[in-house]
Amino acid sequence: MNQFKIGEAAHLLGMSTDTVRRWVDAGRLPAHRTEGGHRLIDGTDLARLAQERAEAPDGNHDGDAAALSARNRFTGLVTRVLRDGVMAQVEVQAGPHRVVSLISAEAVDDLGLEPGVLAVAVVKATNVVVERPR
Repeated sequence: MNQFKIGEAAHLLGMSTDTVRRWVDAGRLPAHRTEGGHRLIDGTDLARLAQERAEAPDGNHDGDAAALSARNRFTGLVTRVLRDGVMAQVEVQAGPHRVVSLISAEAVDDLGLEPGVLAVAVVKATNVVVERPR
């Protein structure tokens, strides 16, 4: 069974260690102590919480459309916009995830995308590669 320290769990959830620690203290996220006193979170419990958070409406985009088939939505900050003629590369930092999109320069202008702007990267893919770190 995979187990994670509070700092690792915070990194995976894209939040502060203080928040995860408070959730453990409040019982929202189960954890157990090692003989040395460190708290460990079971991977299944962490996955459950991550799923709950992903399914909860975050208020940033729910009112914009009646329904969407894309489920992979990453809310974050635009960190970089590189323009080249009619196309642009937009980078969004969503927690620990860096999402890069190639879109038209016209779309960048219409959306007002520039570093520091809040944006939602919506990913719809038919092929997703999943790896496990060594």
